[in-house]
Amino acid sequence: MGLMKVVPFRRVTYGCLAGLLASFLLFFFFSAGGEGNLNVAAAYSPSNLLSWFLPAPHDGSGWLDPTGSRPKKKGVGRRGNRSSGRSQSEKSHEALETHRLQGSCDIFSGRWIRDDRKPLYDPGSCPIVDPTFSCHENGRPDQEFLNWRWQPNDCDIPRLNAKDFLQKLRGQRLVFVGDSLNRNMWESLVCILRNGLNESRVYEESGTNDFKASEHISFRFMDYNCSVELVRSPYLVRVVHTKAANGERIERLSLDLMEKASGSYRDADIIIFNTGHWWNHVKTKLGVDYYQEGGHVYPVLPVMAAYKKALSTWARWIDENIDPNKTQVVFRGISPSHFRGGNWNTGGRCHGEREPIFNETFLRRKPVPKLKALKPVFDQMKTPVIFLNISRLTEFRKDAHPSIYGMKYASAAEAVNAVETQDCSHWCLPGLPDTWNELLYASLLMAGRGTWKS
Repeated sequence: MGLMKVVPFRRVTYGCLAGLLASFLLFFFFSAGGEGNLNVAAAYSPSNLLSWFLPAPHDGSGWLDPTGSRPKKKGVGRRGNRSSGRSQSEKSHEALETHRLQGSCDIFSGRWIRDDRKPLYDPGSCPIVDPTFSCHENGRPDQEFLNWRWQPNDCDIPRLNAKDFLQKLRGQRLVFVGDSLNRNMWESLVCILRNGLNESRVYEESGTNDFKASEHISFRFMDYNCSVELVRSPYLVRVVHTKAANGERIERLSLDLMEKASGSYRDADIIIFNTGHWWNHVKTKLGVDYYQEGGHVYPVLPVMAAYKKALSTWARWIDENIDPNKTQVVFRGISPSHFRGGNWNTGGRCHGEREPIFNETFLRRKPVPKLKALKPVFDQMKTPVIFLNISRLTEFRKDAHPSIYGMKYASAAEAVNAVETQDCSHWCLPGLPDTWNELLYASLLMAGRGTWKS
């Protein structure tokens, strides 16, 4: 027999049976998502589920390429890349559609590459940007953080086309529900969509310009009869206030109740949720007499236990109140912070970070508990959810925070010395949240529901 290895018939038989079973399960998985779960490729592909909280495989995914070149991957088809006279946007749409139909493209697995095109709106051009996010207006001298583009490994995503987005959103409501990081993303999308439009045809319906203090904000695009809204809800569940016998104001979190504004967006067409950042604050982290369910107040409850209860309440509310035939639910992953030398309230800083992380060995390697907690919640839901998995790709971008440029200073020396006011959680605008919105755009196209069908 020479070097040939004889394999027992029994092992071959078991191997064939295992292969047939795996093929059947894969066929069932993707065919089940064909009609019933319209966003199965975007939300529930196995690679996407694993990449929520596991380290990226060492196959070139999740790194930065300063040259802008792309390594070739064996066995990966690249339809739409032949020279045919079509625009790059058309090729991107074709590649995106091809991978959606195959259910094989994870748009959140890839790398940052150099891109010297102009941002989707010019720095300082959008008056709705919160002053704390307006790094250009606050004197940030460099714009290198704007010269990076997210490139998935196995497909292309289209550059967000504002008119196309608005055309697909015609007559609809898109609502962001969450904390200030969702406000960061909401401001980015409004700035992208209003760019180039007649400003008199785009307005905030209540007339407010204080986005930090407002609970519900709605920008209406009159020519498209649509709105892009923000509902402030850091925990998604309800904050309640009572008074003690001595008149002291007591704040608690009702883990079994959605926040009161939930009725205002239950019939929206697209809802982008997020939560996680406020579960690190003193009251939530200690959990002493802070959490309640019904009439029961927990003397002490660990923050992760409370967080999981809140997610279950959110999931139950979605399944009981959202019509999946009308409303597309999106949940955005946690945006990493990049404080060094301390936390946000203990002198942490990120000033001087002018380059992204080029070596992924410096990234977090352990599972993020709050991300890991999402999977079992989504698994038990009957309503399809697009998970906008921005956590890992965002972790590379320590260069894009406001840092000391979250406010204006009288001099450069004053700015450099402003250690106590550094913002290493939020993001400059224009900046990284523009990429989140491009991934949202791609995800909605991949889900292909209603007006978002290609």
